[in-house]
Amino acid sequence: MTFNKLSLSFATLLCVGFPAMAEIDLSGSWAAINHEDSLERGGGPYPADWAGIPFNEAGRAKALSFSQSTISMPERICWFQTQWHIAAGPFSLRMWAVPDPLTGRVQAWMIGAWETRAPMTIYMDGRPHPGKNAPHDQTGFTTGVWNGNELIATTTHLKTGYIRRNGAPSSDQATITTHFLRHGDLLTVALLMDDPVYLTEPYILTRSYNLSTNPVAIGGPPCIVGDEGVESGRVPHYLPGKNPYTGEMTKYYGIPEEAEMGGAQTMYPEYRDKIKDKFKLPAKCTLNCGGGGGGN
Repeated sequence: MTFNKLSLSFATLLCVGFPAMAEIDLSGSWAAINHEDSLERGGGPYPADWAGIPFNEAGRAKALSFSQSTISMPERICWFQTQWHIAAGPFSLRMWAVPDPLTGRVQAWMIGAWETRAPMTIYMDGRPHPGKNAPHDQTGFTTGVWNGNELIATTTHLKTGYIRRNGAPSSDQATITTHFLRHGDLLTVALLMDDPVYLTEPYILTRSYNLSTNPVAIGGPPCIVGDEGVESGRVPHYLPGKNPYTGEMTKYYGIPEEAEMGGAQTMYPEYRDKIKDKFKLPAKCTLNCGGGGGGN
């Protein structure tokens, strides 16, 4: 009888003091595998290529007004991106667990900051999200739950941001759902953006990372505001119908302009059948050929 009580007490201790068997350890330095979407994660996408983004008309208009010189304004040089930039940017991840001081259970998962993105805290203790009128910022508020060995994080209370570095916008009403799946030394991060202001359906982006023995720096170099030559008192932008970069995808790759303007239909393979008669194969690829950049 005594043995049975001891066994029960030990089992109870295991349940309280250690994570459930379905949970896995995500801590470590995860090096970005940047050959995935290398152009977008490296030099950046074409200024007017929004194919695959489920824009509504408001999202498309907002993107067409964007000028890259906007981020050269002194007040925006050190402006943080939202947590979507985990996947939209080229950087690696460093993750660690924050234990509860009494039980030892994971109270939160942390993802370190870059100079362009604030740290991400994923609360695992069941706390609720703030009310709808609570302040929003670039960091947002994130909670997480385990679904088997998959960590699912939900981020709300974000300020406006970008889901693609060419100005594809996200609003302050957006919600990001992030899935972390570890397969040995590989980590897959899948993000879903729900935005009732600019999108007609969720936008999905996935990235992969390798576990690294070399520590990933967190924080990055300090961001220093400088003069990048933007005219004082002017906000760079393009008026409706004046974006000079529309049509580039047609010029370089023969892709119809209607495809580069995005929309939910451009997310799906069937869309190729719709535009195939408008596609004109270029005689030669002259720019960003073979995924490595440069003509060949």
